[in-house]
Parts: sequence; structure tokens; C-alpha cells
Amino acid sequence: MSLPLIISIVAFFTIAVVVFAFGAATVTPSSVLGSRLREIGWQRTKPETRPAIRERMQQALDPLSRALPLSPADVSQTRLWLIQAGYRSPQHVTIYRGLRVLCAAIAFVSVFVFTGFNSPLLLVGLTAFGFFLPRFILKKKLAERQRRIRLGLPDGLDLTVICVEAGLSLDQAMMRVGNDLAYAHPELSAEFHLFDLETRAGKPRVEALRNLADRTGVDDIRSLVGTLIQTDRFGTSVAQALRVHSDSLRTERRQRAEEQAAKTTVKMIIPLVLFVMPSLIFVTVGPAVIQLMHIFVPVVPGKR
Repeated sequence: MSLPLIISIVAFFTIAVVVFAFGAATVTPSSVLGSRLREIGWQRTKPETRPAIRERMQQALDPLSRALPLSPADVSQTRLWLIQAGYRSPQHVTIYRGLRVLCAAIAFVSVFVFTGFNSPLLLVGLTAFGFFLPRFILKKKLAERQRRIRLGLPDGLDLTVICVEAGLSLDQAMMRVGNDLAYAHPELSAEFHLFDLETRAGKPRVEALRNLADRTGVDDIRSLVGTLIQTDRFGTSVAQALRVHSDSLRTERRQRAEEQAAKTTVKMIIPLVLFVMPSLIFVTVGPAVIQLMHIFVPVVPGKR
């Protein structure tokens, strides 16, 4: 591919992106450019403050996100993943979808500029990789956040048992525990704080507990929510239920650690075979092989 052709392709894509962004900014009702054009033309709008960087980024990615056709089930699943990863704003769905389209477009243009259509497999592969890269990063952040919540849950349960036995209600105990765990386990503290806000806003405790389980997606919290709902329904002791659940949770965590330790012996076979066994063979068998070669291999005539 010649240099003038590459320059013409880059110039074409640049002009297309500029025209598309200008048209989207003009048509969008919430854009600053559109409001200024309407104010100059036939409408008079109130002076607006300059939007923040996050709002400008959302306005830039919104036309790109609309180019991605998703069903309502996919949108709700993506929204749930973003909430479980800690991104609760509705704007994050638009930013996430726009980033997927943008990464795929960047990968496609990059491969097309350097190779053209000479390698269609590479073109399709890198475009698909750019499209699924944001989802992979989102899943990694979601799993890491769930792991931190799972690690901090036993400490939170112990503090909740102490607060309930001291005379506090479950809502007050979770609010107090959330404040105490703000530095040690900030993710769990934020979830307890949101539970407290929902109960203060007037939501029933059962609904707030189910929302807590849906926001985290952690199995341990789901089992805890089920225990608390059953305790609230049958009127049994909350402190006793929390103590039993905390003991079972610690037992389950110890069993998980034992399971990981048992898997270690199987996982160590491949490094041992590839890296350790050849060295041991060379060290132990090497001198014997050299000595046998001196004994059995005939001496070359003329050499001693």
C-alpha cells in the first residue's frame, strides 16, 4: 500500500468522524453546540453552565453506543454487571457500550491502514478482540470486587453480631458496621451504606436485603440475605442466626483454602516436568553417561 493511499484513507476517516460528531452534537438536545445554534437561530434558551468532562465524554460516546444493537435482556445484564463492578450510574452503560464500538473501530482502522485487506483473518480477529476487550476488563474488575467483598464479609458479620447483641437493631448495626469498615473493606462498607439509605428511604427490609444481594452478586451475601429474610419472617433471634452463619462462612472459607491447597500438587506437575526434571536428569545421569561413553565408545586411532 502506497503512502498517498494511506494518507487519503486517514484523511477520509478523520473528515467522516468530524462531520459525524458535528452532526450528532447539533441534533442532540442536551449538547452545548446545539443549544448555541438554536439560540442564534430561532430559539432563546437559558444560559447553561459548561458541562463537565464526564458529560462531554458521554455526549461523544452516545452516538457510538447507539450503533450497537442490543436486546433489552443484554442491556439489563450489562447494567447488572456494571452495578456489581461498582459503576452504578446510568451513564456508565452508555460509556461502556460506546467504548466497545470505539475499540472495535480503532482496531479495524489500525489493521486496515497497515495491512489493508491482505489479511482478512487478522482484520476480523483484532476487530473482535477490540470489541470484547472492555467486557473482559469489566469481568476482571467485577471478580476482583467480589473477591474483596467475600474476604471482608466474615469481619463484617462478627461486628454485626457484636452490635446486635449490644442492643442495636439490624439496620442500625449494619450502618455502624459500614462506618467501621470504611477503611478496611470499603466495598462492603459502601454496600452496607446503600442498604441503610434504602431502608431510610422507606423500602422494606426484605427488598433492601435482596437489592444488596443483587448489587454484589456474591454467593455468601445471597445466603446471608436468605438467612436474614427467614429470621425476619419467623421472628427468631437475629444474633443467633448471624453467629451460626458466620461460623458456617468461616468453615466454608477454610474448606475453599484446603481445596486450593489440594489443587496445588496437580498444578505443580507441569512446571516440575518442564523445568525441574530436565535439570535433575542432567545432573544425576550426565556424569554416568559421559563415563559410559569413554568406556564403550572405541578410541579413535591415532589419538590417546
